[in-house]
Order: sequence, then structure tokens, then C-alpha cells
Amino acid sequence: MTEPIVDAHHHIWRCADQPWLQGESVPRIFGSYDAIKRDYPIEEYLQDIAGCGIVRSVYVQTNWARERAVEEVEWVQAVADRTGWPHGIVGFVDLMADNAADVMTAQARCPRLRGLRHQLHWHEKELYRFADRPDLMNEPALRRNLARLEEFGLLFELQVFAGQMADGAALARALPRISFVLEHAGMPEDRSADGRRRWRDGMRRLADEPNVHVKLSALGTFIRRNDPAHIAEVVTETLELFGPARCVWGSNFPIEKLWTDYGAIVAAVRAALADRPEAERRAVLHDNAMRLYRL
Repeated sequence: MTEPIVDAHHHIWRCADQPWLQGESVPRIFGSYDAIKRDYPIEEYLQDIAGCGIVRSVYVQTNWARERAVEEVEWVQAVADRTGWPHGIVGFVDLMADNAADVMTAQARCPRLRGLRHQLHWHEKELYRFADRPDLMNEPALRRNLARLEEFGLLFELQVFAGQMADGAALARALPRISFVLEHAGMPEDRSADGRRRWRDGMRRLADEPNVHVKLSALGTFIRRNDPAHIAEVVTETLELFGPARCVWGSNFPIEKLWTDYGAIVAAVRAALADRPEAERRAVLHDNAMRLYRL
């Protein structure tokens, strides 16, 4: 039996709304991106997923200008109203801003809002760096604003590197009533023996917190190709740490479109799960995301 799939992480965009897609390309974590410096509408996404068994999807914010955080969610909601896709929305909120709660209140008027993301990842390599500092999640203001997600029934998408995972675990422990979804399997960028050890140690800390889930997505980001063996390795190790009840899958399209096609990513994750019992495969590919994102 071929399990239905929920894509728990993808994007759509209008180039004019993304400051990072305008003008000359600047170095990015995923390399050269000239091929996607254009509109990527929901219609193209639906073409990409055709025949792959995708039954639901979750949109994750794409770094509109900060002052347009509400407008972004409203635009995606309008797309969903028109086409039926996506089924869930993860918006952006600046958790250090004084008006964070007001932004959440406005975004929550959109019925498909399911979570929020403020990218916290910081790395010694400037190319991989997004946040201003590695320990931003320890700031009292950020924690106060993050705690407000409980009022709206929203989850938080946590994006950190291995060196930040201890702080991430402490954050989740401090807010046990909020569900956290770790982005991109903890972004294992260093595949050396020491780098893999640090990633496993950090992932184990996060897995110790029962309110932390993990997303098996963007596994081509640091190798810039679709490598089924690499995907199987990361998927297997992550499942061992978190268990199949706390893992979901996401395509990260159209970013991964820079080096592969949608069918190849789906084939790779299916192959990585092929030896698992059917109930586990269905949990990772469908059931967990349906529950977590209330689809």
C-alpha cells in the first residue's frame, strides 16, 4: 500500500513581495538561487506534486518584509480560499518586537493559521547565519512573546543548528504547553565524525523534551543534491532519537527544486522508510502532520 503524504513544509511566493528575491543574488545557505528568483504560485506547486500522493500541505513563511507579517498570512489565506491549497499556514512573527502579540492577534483571524516561525539559527559560518546572535532564544522578551502562542493554539517552528540545541531544549522545557517543530532535522551541516556526534548529542537533548517534534525536510540544503543514501541516514538516526510518533516530512519546495524534482524527493523518503512497519510509515508521512497542524 502507498501511504498518502502530507507536505508539512513548502513555500509559494510572488517575487515582488520577497526582498531577498529582488535585485542581485547574494550568498545564501542553499547556494545560487537565480532559478527561483521568480513567482512560484500555488498552481506550479500543484503541478510539481502531481502523481506523488500529496493530500495536504503546510505553507511556511518566506521572509516578507517584517512589517508585512500580517499581510503575508492574509495573502496565503486568500490563495487557500481560492484554490483549497495550502491547508495550513505557518506565519512569521518577530518575537523580540513589542507588538508581537498584536501581530499574532491579527494573523489568527486567518482560519488556516497553525503556527509561527522566527528563524533563530546562528552559525560560526556567516553564510549559514540568520539570527544576530546564537542565544536569542534565552532573551526574556522572546520567551514572553513565545508563551503567547498558547493563547492562540499555535505551534512554533524552531530552526537552530547543533550548537544551539541545548538552548532549544531549555526553551521547550520552559514552555511545556507549546508544541515545537524542529526544522530540517536540525540542519546537520557538518557531516564529519565530530559534526555528526555534536548533531546527535543536540538532537538527543531536544528529543528528551516531549513537546518537541522534528521535520524531515530540506535534507539537500548542505549537499545541494538529492542523495537517497544521505536522506536515509538522517531519517534513520532521527527516527531512532525521536521515534516515529514525533516525526513529519516536508519537501521544502521550491528550494529543493534547485537540484531535483518533487518525485525524486518523495521516492527518496519512501525508500528511507521502506523497511518500517506500515503504521510507522503512515505516521511519519501523513498522520502526525494531520494531527500536529490540525489539517
